Amino acid sequence: MDSEKEGEGFVIKDKRSSQLSEEEATEKGAAEETARKEQASQGAASQGSNAGPMGNFEIDFSTFVLSLTSSAFYHLGDMADPETGQKEVNLPAVKQTIDMLLMLKIKTKGNLTQEEHQLLEQLIYELQMKYVSKNK
Repeated sequence: MDSEKEGEGFVIKDKRSSQLSEEEATEKGAAEETARKEQASQGAASQGSNAGPMGNFEIDFSTFVLSLTSSAFYHLGDMADPETGQKEVNLPAVKQTIDMLLMLKIKTKGNLTQEEHQLLEQLIYELQMKYVSKNK
């Protein structure tokens, strides 16, 4: 059964038919090829770097730990809220972050580089000291 019938200036397409016209098949093939090329180029680009879904920066253990720590310093009132400009103190949030860092220290024992280990130790110490001084 022919899926297209041409009349005087109009085309009727039978949507029940799974057959495509030559033109539709060519367009569909070209679109699929373009999509495959885009996926391949994106895959190659992501393999060449450690870019994450949020941008072109490297995510590693140190970056993760520094991210946690910066939120704790914010909750200690050391950093102002970028939107309001006000400083906020939330000691339970700081304690939670310290506890997470201590858990990471235990769970990653023997698996960190010397630099990562020193960074983690230093940040835990600094946060604990600031927490104790703010909690008085």
